[in-house]
Amino acid sequence: MANFLKYISVAFKGMCMGAADVIPGVSGGTIAFLMGIYQELIDSIKSVSSANLKLFFKGKFVEFWRAINGTFLVSLFLGILISVFSLARLMKYLLEFHPIPLWSFFFGLILASSVVILRQLDKWSLRNVISLIVGIVCAAYICLVSPSQTPDEYWFIFLSGAIAICAMILPGISGSFILLLLGKYHFVMSAVTELNIPVLCVFAAGAVIGILSFSHLLSWLLKKFYMATIALLSGFMIGSLIKVWPWKEQVVAGAAGSSDAIMVAQLAEEGAPLVDFPVFPGKFEMITGASAHVWEALIFALIGVAVVVVIEVASHRKEAAK
Repeated sequence: MANFLKYISVAFKGMCMGAADVIPGVSGGTIAFLMGIYQELIDSIKSVSSANLKLFFKGKFVEFWRAINGTFLVSLFLGILISVFSLARLMKYLLEFHPIPLWSFFFGLILASSVVILRQLDKWSLRNVISLIVGIVCAAYICLVSPSQTPDEYWFIFLSGAIAICAMILPGISGSFILLLLGKYHFVMSAVTELNIPVLCVFAAGAVIGILSFSHLLSWLLKKFYMATIALLSGFMIGSLIKVWPWKEQVVAGAAGSSDAIMVAQLAEEGAPLVDFPVFPGKFEMITGASAHVWEALIFALIGVAVVVVIEVASHRKEAAK
């Protein structure tokens, strides 16, 4: 009975991680830290190794299951899946009908999360500063030059799954945020709500390969270059704020800020790559003729900041109680 309750608790923690990963800005890895299961998660994923897989193929299923901490992993990922499938429809609705408040909420989440991660730096060495700047520049460049639409082919869905899933075990950056950068957040959320099985299977296959590979790399980076890695991640999050800025206009890739609406429409019909370029609320109203909802955006951004602050305070209290 005690073991049953333990894994029910693990499933609940997985649901919390899944909820975080559906929302760009809050990392499932951060939630795992908060819930006290991060180290067990990393160790369990790393244990799915070639040596332990040999036990499976030799028919030693019980030994294999114990070696990879199978009950823990299944309970956790079941909780994650329950959360993802239950929240995906809501996120799709908000993206379509309430984009400005939603993007403002994401902006607040990511901004506050980057500050929290930066606070982990114990010193501002040259290596850490360079890592931070490299992260900011790379993320900003990707956000400004990557097309608004990326391929929907299976190879890119596989790649998106492989990259995005890594963030689930990476404190400070969410898988949904990676999907935003790759231009596949709305696409994957639609696949979840519509139960597009082929797309979900390809995405899941990429996720499995990605998480098994990345768990070893992450463990090595954090052991050898912990502070530089943290600085890089923080820079990546700061630079990515461009992607979740609530007010945007679509412009021709490589010509940010210089394309008028008629030209953009014509080039879009011809299949030219477009990018979302951030603009001030006043220009957004002039371009779209719609309200910028500035006060509403500010309120939701502050709510996003508050969510991260609450998680951070709870985490410190948990550490102090140990």
